[in-house]
Amino acid sequence: MDGQIVNNDVRIRSHVVETYRGHQQEVCGLKWSASGQQLASGGNDNVVHIWDRSMASSNSPTQWLHRLEEHTSAVKALAWCPFQSNLLATGGGGGDRTIKFWNTHTGACLNSVDTGSQVFSLLWSKNERELLSSHGFTQNQLTLWKYPSMVKMAELTGHISRVLYMAHSPDGCTVASAAGDETLRFWNVFGVPEVAKTAPKVNREPFSQLNRIR
Repeated sequence: MDGQIVNNDVRIRSHVVETYRGHQQEVCGLKWSASGQQLASGGNDNVVHIWDRSMASSNSPTQWLHRLEEHTSAVKALAWCPFQSNLLATGGGGGDRTIKFWNTHTGACLNSVDTGSQVFSLLWSKNERELLSSHGFTQNQLTLWKYPSMVKMAELTGHISRVLYMAHSPDGCTVASAAGDETLRFWNVFGVPEVAKTAPKVNREPFSQLNRIR
């Protein structure tokens, strides 16, 4: 509730390596960039902070790189884009209902899309330029969007309470969702990666791998 973020390195005795202070209320979302250099945080104060480790200190609170105040409700959903390192997607709560896209180099808001319901989680496809969002009242659905057009491609329903969390399978094709209805659901939502698509089968003669006896 103090709004503080503490980065701990549990491999060393003096484990507190960085502290980040900037939120005025509870921190409800945290996500490291793929490089591990930048950290995005979302809070109940409707604010998103971008922190850079090059500016971090263990002795004094770290100054944020960007303070993003365009959301009008708590920000729990955060997702760094896998194909554009300086692109961050964020989702707002029930009083906001938007997904916003940010250039984390400049702090500029690139786009804002009204989803019609609170956004709890965001997940980029590892294989396609697509974004999956999970929602609460009224449909408790997962929505698949095409990026950057943000055309709605599909709505996945089945949960009967707000969908709080999503996670990829290792190959990036299947998504697991966890909801307030105390169920896990698994969705085949993202496309198969090119390298994993099966090659055409070649009909071989029986025992063709063995040397023939003349």
